Parts: sequence; C-alpha cells; structure tokens
Amino acid sequence: MRIAVQLHPQHAEYSDIRAAVKRAEDLGVDAVYNWDHFYPLYGDPEGKHFEAWTMQAAWAEQTTSVTIGCLVSCNTYRNPDLLADMARTVDHISGGRFVLGIGSGWFEKDYEEYGYEFGTAGGRLDALGEALPRIEARLRALNPPPTRRIPILIGGGGERKTLRLVAKHGDIWHTWYNPAKPHIWLHKKDVLARWCAEVGRDASEIELSVGGDLTPAVGDDLAGHGVAELTIGLNGPAYDMTRVTEWLAWAR
Repeated sequence: MRIAVQLHPQHAEYSDIRAAVKRAEDLGVDAVYNWDHFYPLYGDPEGKHFEAWTMQAAWAEQTTSVTIGCLVSCNTYRNPDLLADMARTVDHISGGRFVLGIGSGWFEKDYEEYGYEFGTAGGRLDALGEALPRIEARLRALNPPPTRRIPILIGGGGERKTLRLVAKHGDIWHTWYNPAKPHIWLHKKDVLARWCAEVGRDASEIELSVGGDLTPAVGDDLAGHGVAELTIGLNGPAYDMTRVTEWLAWAR
C-alpha cells in the first residue's frame, strides 16, 4: 500500500509548505497532494491560503521521487482543454510523476468569491462528465505529448453519477473510509464494480485510494479490501508528520 500525504495549503507561509514537502519526501512517502480551493476549509475562514496548480508546478521542480497531484482539482474552475495542457506541463516538469486528480467541486465560497456559477451538485457532475472526454482528447493531441499516459484520479462517492464516471474514465478512485462504518465504503466499492460491468470495464483496472482519520490499526483491513493508497491529511503551519511515520512503519 502506498502512503501519501495531503498538505492542506492553508494557515501557513509557503516556506512552511515547501519544508513539509521536503520532510515528506525524505521520510519516504509515495505521494504528496494538495487541494484545489481558494480559502481555508477549516480554522480561520479568512486565513492564509495558496493556489493549487502553481504549487504543483513548484513541487514538480522541488521533488525527485514522490508522485504529485491535487486531491482534487475542481473541474469548473478551468477550461478542460486548458486543464489538460496544464497537466501535461506539470507532468513534464516532474519527469512523469504527476497524477491528475479531479472532481466536480463543492465549496460554495470558492465559487461566490471568484465569480464562478455554483449551480447544483448534479449540474456540476454533468459538467465533469462533459469535461473528462475533452481532457482525454486534448492530452492525446498535445505536442509534445505527456511523458506517459497520465493517471486520472476521480474523487467522490456518489453512486448514480460519480462512480459511473470513475468506471468510464478513472484510473484511481479516491474517497473517505470510516473504520467505524466500513460497510459504507464496501457498498460503494460494489457499486463501482457494477458500473464497471455496465460500461465494459474490468474493475481491477481501477486503483482504490482512501483518506480519513485513520491509524495503522486498520491497515490490514484496508490492504485486505484491496486499497492501493492511503492519504493522510496535514494542516499548516506545523504539518506534523507523526501519523505519517506511524503509517510508513506499518507499510514497511
């Protein structure tokens, strides 16, 4: 199982974030993610915060071994063809260590403050469904092309639309896992398998990725369920790596 960290780009100076990336890579994590928001999600709602995509490009230059990406990029903040070009560029900067994480968006304050139409959850998911084929087509058309077929990570657990999009377009499915209620995640995993069967896809082609307030006590259960990657969320400015070291010790 790969161990990843999500460095929440809030309540910190960029120097704190950069130092946390270095600590995470030096510890031996497999992936480092941020998120795609414009304001903090918790703590002071007007606190310090940095933009995701410019940060990913900086991480691509700073790091040498970890996979980098966003959990997850918001589809409706950017033209899909432009997003594909941005992804291809970060892929090249990183030397092929980039994962394109994407979702439909949900944080209303981001939309209101930056002038995007919030609409409805269903409408945002429909927009994601329209964007994914455009992203895939643009990635194929770019010159130079990506260094590899960039994996697409889709975040979310909606059973009617999101998991169908994962079945059609995703290489990685990311969602939350509650160890007190594992049946919820297992049910969604079964729903994804049914969608894969409907669209003619082998469900085993899609890697399973989870996040949550998890300790290594549930590591064997996650591995038994076929989870390929666990992500630990960390807040600034300290970015305490204690849980990261515990999970790395379990994984080794």
